[in-house]
Amino acid sequence: MRIIAGKYRRRKLHTNPGQTTRPITDFVKEVLFEWLGETVKEKRVADIYAGTGSLGLEALSRGARSVVFIEQDRKAHQLLKRNVENIGAEKETLCWKTNAQLSSFRPKNVPDFVPFDMIFFDPPYKMIDDLKPGSRLYESLERLARDTVSSENCSLILRTPRDAEFECPTLWEQFDLLQKSSMDIYFMKKRESS
Repeated sequence: MRIIAGKYRRRKLHTNPGQTTRPITDFVKEVLFEWLGETVKEKRVADIYAGTGSLGLEALSRGARSVVFIEQDRKAHQLLKRNVENIGAEKETLCWKTNAQLSSFRPKNVPDFVPFDMIFFDPPYKMIDDLKPGSRLYESLERLARDTVSSENCSLILRTPRDAEFECPTLWEQFDLLQKSSMDIYFMKKRESS
């Protein structure tokens, strides 16, 4: 696992062994960021269910202004912090060890890091089956759509298993879909308030 492009290009990242954090492959990450292109630049990013930080660190390397990583798993969080330290990105990042299903998504002491302009939302695949009204995962996506948490033009990138059945809050509107390997990557934006 490595950073593919940008100012931290070719830096190796520590990863959790096994499938605990299910890291995205370098190939799929490269395709994803080619699709995102220049839209990453100067964005305040949230990497939720961050694992060891592959998506957020790639965004930072490609010009994102800041990244808030949210990861609950102790081992993954330790490796995430080590990855941030190894590339010297402590000032532009926050490694927040918290439960994303219960989080306010309003980190303390980093007022310039919010509201988020881009959100990577990459929960464990087994949780996607529970993404429906009334579930904690669904409610966390509702909280992410609050104006104090995400900007008006915020984009949400959701990774799921291929052809998974789920329901997102209507606050988020899908505008594109990338299908690679055994996964679907949904691109969503905040629905304009009427």
